[in-house]
Amino acid sequence: MTHKKYKNLFLLTALAASMQANAGIELMTDTVAGQDTKVTLGGYAKVDVRHVNGDIAYQDYWIANFPSGVPVDTSHTGFNVKESRVNLKVQHGDISGFVEVDMYGGGGNEVVSNSSNPRLRHFFISYKNWLAGQTWTTFMPLHALPEALDFGGPHVGEVFIRQTQLRYTYGAWQFSIENPETNGNGSIGASSSGVGVTGDQADKDESIPDFVGRYDHKADWGQLSVGALVRKVDQGGIDEVAVAANVGGVIKTVGKDDLRFQVTVGDSGRYVAAGMTPDIVTDDQGETVVESTTAFTVAYRHFWTDTLRSTAFYGTAETDETNKSRAHWGVNLITNVTPELSVGVELGNYAIEDEGMTDIDSDYLQLSAKYAF
Repeated sequence: MTHKKYKNLFLLTALAASMQANAGIELMTDTVAGQDTKVTLGGYAKVDVRHVNGDIAYQDYWIANFPSGVPVDTSHTGFNVKESRVNLKVQHGDISGFVEVDMYGGGGNEVVSNSSNPRLRHFFISYKNWLAGQTWTTFMPLHALPEALDFGGPHVGEVFIRQTQLRYTYGAWQFSIENPETNGNGSIGASSSGVGVTGDQADKDESIPDFVGRYDHKADWGQLSVGALVRKVDQGGIDEVAVAANVGGVIKTVGKDDLRFQVTVGDSGRYVAAGMTPDIVTDDQGETVVESTTAFTVAYRHFWTDTLRSTAFYGTAETDETNKSRAHWGVNLITNVTPELSVGVELGNYAIEDEGMTDIDSDYLQLSAKYAF
């Protein structure tokens, strides 16, 4: 064990020596009970300057729903650092724990202090092939996400959820049971704003967890995944089994270039498009039904040089029962000033084309600087 009087010096030395590593800053390595123990600090600091102009109110990142339910003329420039995050990993033999927070927890104002509350993103433990805790759903193919400056990029066309789960990995296979949550109660789910509100708890059964299975195939040409989601929807007079499927991948093309995509079909509900639609809604006949959604994203990344690259992406989602439609496209130019520091610019558009309302959209221009540690 490192002697106590040298401990602070040891930590400072480890911190200084690790500042160049993108994989995290190694704070401590020691041997405890015969097992190597490593503590690593990671994350990034990101500064965004964002201008939004159009019919959809300004926001730091696009969400599937818009706040008021009606178009809002906007021309607004904002500065923020809320995407910045910090994580800590403790590895002890075959066991590891991981926790990460960012600043999108709400609160704060732009008058005096700009204070923003921290938000829990991940908190889980891993042991060999097992994972337990909160992290990205197993249904979400992380390798298919495009490189974007906009927070989340085209998540309107992606599976996008973090939740508590128990996951087992066996080779290329992953199986999980995940937190069940039914969003909406029919009449509320069909509101013009599209904002899902949890229904009457007295008429809501969430005793059975959601089930996810996924297979990942890795090859020299890239990676392809196929996932299935099965869950019970028992709320608002509905007692059904909802099923959805996802296919996602990244394909290497010319040089360092790649093509990324994912397609989701079925009764995905809250799992797709960042909560664009509730799980259950009221159809045209006034009946409460399970909503089905079709969503996809496609993105191509081109490297102009070893450090200068551009990604052009497009994502969209459409619902069957409530006839909602969202679309998001963007194109960016990003370069690394150093291996840890990147800067870039992105131009994009977010559009809403719901049935029964005027089509609306907003353009955005974003400048970002990001230091990963």
